[in-house]
Amino acid sequence: MTHQKFGNTDLTMPRVVFGATCLGNLFVAMTDKQKLELIREWFTQIPKPVAIDTAGKYGAGLSLEVLGRELAKLNINPDEVILSNKLAWRRTPLKGNEPTFEPGVWVDLKHDAVQDISHDGILRCHEDGCQMLGEYRPKLVSVHDPDEYLAAATNTEDRNRRLNDICSAYQALEQLRDAGEVSGVGIGAKDWRIIQELDGHCHFDWVMMANSFTIMHHPPELLDFITSLHHRNIALINSAVTHGGFLVGGKFLDYREINPNDEHDAKCLQWRQQFTEACQLFEVSTYDVAVAFGNSHPAVTSVALSTSRADRVASMVAAVTEQPDQRIWEELRTRRLISPDYAYLGCQG
Repeated sequence: MTHQKFGNTDLTMPRVVFGATCLGNLFVAMTDKQKLELIREWFTQIPKPVAIDTAGKYGAGLSLEVLGRELAKLNINPDEVILSNKLAWRRTPLKGNEPTFEPGVWVDLKHDAVQDISHDGILRCHEDGCQMLGEYRPKLVSVHDPDEYLAAATNTEDRNRRLNDICSAYQALEQLRDAGEVSGVGIGAKDWRIIQELDGHCHFDWVMMANSFTIMHHPPELLDFITSLHHRNIALINSAVTHGGFLVGGKFLDYREINPNDEHDAKCLQWRQQFTEACQLFEVSTYDVAVAFGNSHPAVTSVALSTSRADRVASMVAAVTEQPDQRIWEELRTRRLISPDYAYLGCQG
């Protein structure tokens, strides 16, 4: 696997960015041994530097804490890892049986978290993260899920206030970048239109899209936007290319449980059935095909992928570095499952 220049930063990135939600006990509490073996496998399968995406929200800082501890245990040099820390949540004391910020999502946590998006708030989040990571300071920083922050607005005035909070936070992050404390400032969101909106207010080095540019969803207006990012040398990390596991048979679609009686969900289920049948025809994995498509546009620098199992890391990396039977693309076109105008299939950028 080769690395390539990451936008306008001084970094070179691998084609795979490893997601670290599981280190924060997402839905299940992994053992410390399992976490260590997973991280060890990341560094076995990818030439250094290895890229890891984490956040203060993941387990109320547990993911950051585990990374700092286990990377040191593995004697990883700080120059051998590129950490991306998504900022917006700070650790606070846990007063009940489970955290208040996302009940029912995180398991066996000993802390809670509070949202803190503003100029000073984002710096507090950054400092908290640095303390948890120890000697492994993040090279990439961003505001975590600004789309959700804006969506929570109760009226136009409240949305304008929240937009100002986000822009003030980015002013602080840009100051960190200009001072050389971080290498790049970016944005991660599930709603690509919010990324497009904030692109008009902030100066991004990179963007991360989730549930956006996928084999099931690649409308012309989205393709135009990511092409514009590419022309401006803004790097793109593509995330959630299977729609949260939906495309490979999962019961969740974009992080929510499927409702077969919902018209949108019913259409997605029909699409998945056709997609699965097409992949079976050529004996290719639905996961491999979804990842290959998500990696195909020349704007995509890296694909962010996650697993909690060390024994799945090698096949996950192979999905990015290898190509499926090329006949699958024509079959998907014939079934009208992908746009006939999409020009980059079979390419890796």
